[in-house]
Amino acid sequence: MFTAADFIPKTYTSTIENGNFEWSAPSNIALVKYWGKKDNQIPANPSVSFTLNNCKTVTKLGFEKKENSNSFSFDLLFEGQPKEDFKPKIQKFLERVEVYLPFLKEYHFTIDTQNTFPHSSGIASSASGMAALAMNFMSLEKGLNPDMTDEYFYQKASFLARLGSGSACRSVKGNVVVWGNQANIEGSSDLFGIEFPHAIHKNFKNYQDTILLVDKGEKQVSSTVGHDLMHNHPYAERRFAQAHENLDQLIKIFESGNLDEFIKVVESEALTLHAMMMTSMPYFILMKPNTLQIINAIWKFRTETQIPVCFTLDAGANVHVLYPENVSEKVLQFIQDELVVFCQNRQYICDQIGDGAIAL
Repeated sequence: MFTAADFIPKTYTSTIENGNFEWSAPSNIALVKYWGKKDNQIPANPSVSFTLNNCKTVTKLGFEKKENSNSFSFDLLFEGQPKEDFKPKIQKFLERVEVYLPFLKEYHFTIDTQNTFPHSSGIASSASGMAALAMNFMSLEKGLNPDMTDEYFYQKASFLARLGSGSACRSVKGNVVVWGNQANIEGSSDLFGIEFPHAIHKNFKNYQDTILLVDKGEKQVSSTVGHDLMHNHPYAERRFAQAHENLDQLIKIFESGNLDEFIKVVESEALTLHAMMMTSMPYFILMKPNTLQIINAIWKFRTETQIPVCFTLDAGANVHVLYPENVSEKVLQFIQDELVVFCQNRQYICDQIGDGAIAL
């Protein structure tokens, strides 16, 4: 089990003048939600997520040694074009991780990044983007320290990704990922995500996630601001306890394959996340009228057909429709017949559980 101090390198045994790496990292969707954090991106409660497969960020990192090592130096391209407004976020990330990657000021970097999903689709790209960048930096560090183990490589990548965007630590490895200290989950940590270590029933293999794009605009309240509003929240302590309870329940549910119980936990978590937003001070609502139309339609369809389809939500208006692979045909028909009308430009994205970051 690694600590933060273990991620501060002693010395490097090799040198590299220049080169490039390329990684893809997926988005993820939390089943038990993380909302509220302490200093240094430490979560106030544990979370567990499905790693997605198709919604991902592909990032190429070019690097070359430079004369002067007094400051960070990088160019940032998004979908091939310079993207100045992303640069402050990357600058802040480099400042946060420099103690763990002491070589950063020695190189000039070209970061060339693109998403496989439409930009501003309302799908969080900070998780996939920061995870892909962390993988690239770890590839460079492994070049400087070739004896690095795979375990160290992936745990440190998740640790670094977390310092860029909390949920990014869940986009590095595994189909189902736990982040945050949970008594019943061995190896779980606030510092990085780990692959869910318990049995997972075949009902959850290739689980499907169809993302309904209800609102593709910028959120009126950023996640960072939302997390901060949990500090003096009247229901915060009870919420944090509930997350631990729900994660304990999911351990049993994943083992037994009980889809009815899965649906209860997942939908309750989604609504609780938004209840926390509605009851903070200042209060805010990220759901849209069409979000509620979709939720009600899913409930009606599930009651009438007994098909185990459910929803979850991120910190936004879009709806993730979750269902087992063996009912895909019926659920997709239902989505096309009844739900796309509530999507902006009738847009939705079909995704499913995936494996995490991949070197390209």
